[in-house]
Amino acid sequence: MERQTPVHIGRVIRNAVTFNSRNWDEFTMNPDSLLQSVANLFTLLQQRQVNYVLVGGVALLKYIEGRNTEDIDLIMALSSLEKLPEIHVTSQDVFFARGEFENLQIDILLTQNPLFAKVQRHYTTTHYFVEQVIPTATVEGLLLLKLYALPSLYRQGNFAKVGIYENDIATLLHDYRPDTEPLLQELSRHLSQSDMKEIRDILAEIRQRIERFRRGAGD
Repeated sequence: MERQTPVHIGRVIRNAVTFNSRNWDEFTMNPDSLLQSVANLFTLLQQRQVNYVLVGGVALLKYIEGRNTEDIDLIMALSSLEKLPEIHVTSQDVFFARGEFENLQIDILLTQNPLFAKVQRHYTTTHYFVEQVIPTATVEGLLLLKLYALPSLYRQGNFAKVGIYENDIATLLHDYRPDTEPLLQELSRHLSQSDMKEIRDILAEIRQRIERFRRGAGD
């Protein structure tokens, strides 16, 4: 059920920024400049031969409809990021960095995190976007990242983001029906027992929702 129409990343970012009312008071740039910034970013990554993977909301748009995002999420090594001085790093910790490229916001998952490195090595495919062919996380890779993040989001009390992530997970599970047990085995190498129990409980609730939907839809 992968989308057949190529996703135009620049247009996705431009529309999300333009129609977010929180940006209206401070929005001074030409939103169409985001189209060029996105094209420039992926051209730069290609020219520098950077080993990266597209994840996050833009990657999800290759698999599900209706996702909205204002930034680009990438997995890459810190050594690769250091070779990209055009990306101005605004914050960084052990596993994450946030940067700006021209007028574009980029969130970077660093491969110092073993799970992020695993997704880059083993849960990646290539997809055609309007801009170019881009290495992109698979359905299973996106599920790993979403499930991995959930316990932390719960602890932070980030209800809005929890809702978005759980909906992404539910939609991927409904549309693609992947085997989640290997994913849970992989996550158990990176999360505590208490976090794993929480994830299994969340998955059980999501599966119940999917079954209710399928019964109601006659699926």
